[in-house]
Amino acid sequence: MLVGGECMSKVIATAALPGEYRYETPEIVDYLKRSWFVAVDPRTARKAVTILKGSNIDSRCSVLPIEQIFSDLSFEEKNDLYIEAMKKMGEKVLLLALAKADLKPTDIDYIITTSCTGFMIPSVDAYLVNQLKMRGDIERLPVTEMGCAGGTSGLIYAHQYLKGNPGKRVALVSVETPTITFQKGDHSMENFVSAATFADGASCVILGDTPQVAPTIIDTSMYHFPDNTHLMGYHLTNSGLKIVLDKDVPFEIQSHFPGIIEPFFKRNGLSFQDVAHYIFHPGGKKISHMVEEYLTTYDRNILDSKAILREYGNMSSATVIFVLNRMLQQQEFQAGAKGYMLAFGPGFTAQSILLEWR
Repeated sequence: MLVGGECMSKVIATAALPGEYRYETPEIVDYLKRSWFVAVDPRTARKAVTILKGSNIDSRCSVLPIEQIFSDLSFEEKNDLYIEAMKKMGEKVLLLALAKADLKPTDIDYIITTSCTGFMIPSVDAYLVNQLKMRGDIERLPVTEMGCAGGTSGLIYAHQYLKGNPGKRVALVSVETPTITFQKGDHSMENFVSAATFADGASCVILGDTPQVAPTIIDTSMYHFPDNTHLMGYHLTNSGLKIVLDKDVPFEIQSHFPGIIEPFFKRNGLSFQDVAHYIFHPGGKKISHMVEEYLTTYDRNILDSKAILREYGNMSSATVIFVLNRMLQQQEFQAGAKGYMLAFGPGFTAQSILLEWR
């Protein structure tokens, strides 16, 4: 028996918007050989190339041209670029989703924004309210510091709001620019892995009620790994946000995996075979491989997640909505079909969402 009963947390529309500049992996390697690697010892350069080529990512998108990503930008300059991208991409992706939903900006009652790759006060939702002339009584919730789990966090908060406010509509807007955080003078393994894995993108979900069969949030869960705040995040330095990415992240996830999914399915009276669609945030090659290996034993896959990682890279909180958007575009769904969303983020946390097409 599904918990939560009837609710109106339906996904009315989704939209995904990659960064303006797209680069294939060979292009990036060639550029680095002619620029950044000139000041790096040959062994370190070879290591960086190996990581880039072995990431299972064919192309990455950025809000900046490649020359600017690998230039000497100050923290202030980086953050100004972040703010500019937040306002520009946030507006574009929200308008794309509203058009797909056949809604106007004034039809939105609650706007949630997620981002972790810069700082801005007022938060981007305040600018969107003004830029799109949304209603004066709209409610706002900026979600920061959730990292890659921000997309699922935003959906969970939207669901909580809609349960108590039937008939309302929510817009969740995620905008991330990890390429702006690149540290040119940092030759650590963490910085190489970050540069090889992360990319820029924005996504949007409109939630509310619709007479159409649509993915509906049935249940949610946040699972916290005890004493693991060191695994992932950013360290604030004079040159900007320096990635914190512990090598033990995949192993910690693997050790906790049964405790994340199995109790969540059990309380909803479900088995792995009952859930056909898995919408997983692909953090990187190792984590994706581990999750895929686990689900293969139940004859399930994360093909859409792997495709997004391969085509766009890890766009932090925006990525899981890219995966959902791709799945909705490429498949037909019958009423009663079930889906499971999962993302990991700093804290360390795993966040789960159960969907049913209703």
